[in-house]
Amino acid sequence: MWELISAGGWLMLPIVSFSVIAVAIVIERLWTLRTSRIAPPSLLGQVWRWVKDGELDAAKLKSLRADSPLGEILAAGLANSRHGREIMKECIQEAAGKVIHELERYLNTLGTIAAITPLLGLLGTVIGMIDVFSAIMAQGTGNTGVLAGGISKALITTAAGLTVAIPALFFHRFFVRRVEELVIAMEQEATKLVEVMQGNREVEGAEQQVKVSHVGSTRKGA
Repeated sequence: MWELISAGGWLMLPIVSFSVIAVAIVIERLWTLRTSRIAPPSLLGQVWRWVKDGELDAAKLKSLRADSPLGEILAAGLANSRHGREIMKECIQEAAGKVIHELERYLNTLGTIAAITPLLGLLGTVIGMIDVFSAIMAQGTGNTGVLAGGISKALITTAAGLTVAIPALFFHRFFVRRVEELVIAMEQEATKLVEVMQGNREVEGAEQQVKVSHVGSTRKGA
């Protein structure tokens, strides 16, 4: 590996550095952008139980904000639910903007790495070919070792740039899609919260419990 890096010339140093940064970003984002961490599926039902049981207080809101990004959005809406639907929605949108910014952290860096490493490889190709033609002008075409060295330098940097760029581009697209899916899921949960708090609907779990209890009472009456 060291021989390949040395043969590629000084342009291999930024390419290798970008590869290390890209790997670190991918690992960090894979850990951070987990659905169970960003938008726990049972969180809205738990919040609704707190509201119904009168257990929602400042301590619960603080815990909710620290629990997950979805919890931060729901807490912003709950803290302003008494001011009406519009104010509640505005506060949720403000919190969501902050959360989305955090979800997209490092994605621009990863996209930049995916775009710039092929250019570095291409630059290495150009430099390598310049060395080849310089050797031809100075020594003619008889010194095949010098010519092979310049061509090898060009090919190594190009291959290294593409090797870094292709996975970086794949994971950049993957994470952008993941963020979009998480944002949609959080928007749906936030919309449910607004409608529930303003009395326009019930949480699905609560509706099912009401239906079950109603069926049970009907059977007893029969």
